[in-house]
Amino acid sequence: MGIRFIQAITPGTRNRSVSDFNDITSKRPEKSLCIKNQRAKGRNNKGIITCRHHGGGHKKLYRLIDFRREKIGIYGLVVAIEYDPNRNSRIALVRYEDGEKQYILQPRGLKKGDRILSDISAPILIGNTLPLRNIPLGTEIHNIEFQPGSGGQLARAAGTFAEVLAKEGDYVTLRLPSKEIRLVSKNCWATIGQVGNMEAYNLILGKAGRNRWLGKRPNVRGSVMNPVDHPHGGGEGRAPIGRSQPMTPWGQPALGKITRKPKKYSNKLIIRRRKK
Repeated sequence: MGIRFIQAITPGTRNRSVSDFNDITSKRPEKSLCIKNQRAKGRNNKGIITCRHHGGGHKKLYRLIDFRREKIGIYGLVVAIEYDPNRNSRIALVRYEDGEKQYILQPRGLKKGDRILSDISAPILIGNTLPLRNIPLGTEIHNIEFQPGSGGQLARAAGTFAEVLAKEGDYVTLRLPSKEIRLVSKNCWATIGQVGNMEAYNLILGKAGRNRWLGKRPNVRGSVMNPVDHPHGGGEGRAPIGRSQPMTPWGQPALGKITRKPKKYSNKLIIRRRKK
C-alpha cells in the first residue's frame, strides 16, 4: 500500500491524503461472505445514547472474517486482496481445495496466487496458522487466540504483530503490540507474519466531513461548556479546568485513570504491564 497526497485545490483537500489502493485486486466483495450490519450508532436497546459521538456515516456491509482458521490440513489459494470498510487492514479471499471460500486478515507480503495452510505442522511461512508451541522463538505473529479454540483476538489491527519470546511449561511468553509481555497457552493458535496495510495510521483526513463519513460525530471540549454541563466548564475567558485532574462529564477521573480490575484472573499471566 502507498499513500497518495491530494492536490490542494480546495480547503478540504489541503494536507489531505488517501490510500492509493494499489494492493487491491478485487473491487466487489464475495456475496456469500457478506451480511447486513445494522449499527447501533451509540444507542442501547432503549434508544438512549450510551456512547457519545457515534452516528451517521456511510452504509457498510459486514465481511465475515475467519479468525479461527479451522480448515485444518487443507491448502488455500489467495484469489483476491480486498478493501474492508470495517477495519483498517486489508482482507484476503481464500479458496480452499474443497471449494469453500473464506476471508482472512491479509498479512504483510501475502499476494494473490499464494498458498496458505492451517495445520499443527505447517511450515513457518507468511499466512500459515499453527499452535504457539510449534512456532520458533523470535517469530512475528498476529491473530492470536486468548483461549484455545476461541479464535484470534490479539494483534489484528493494521501493521501490528506480536513476538514469541520464550516457552516454558504450558505457556508461551509473547510481547504484544502494546509492549505488554504476557503468558499465553501453548495450545493457542496464531498466524505467521505482520498484519498488512502498515501505512493506515499515516493517512490525514483533511476535513471534518471525512470523519462524518466514518460515522464519527463532533466532540465538544468540556472547557467551552457551562459548569452545569461539564466539570471543566465555566470561568472567565480561557480558564483552567479547576480540578486536580481531568474529569469526564460525569465527574469521574479521565486521562490516565487505570480501569483494569485489580483482582482480574489474568493478572498472574502478565509479566510486564503495557506502557501507560
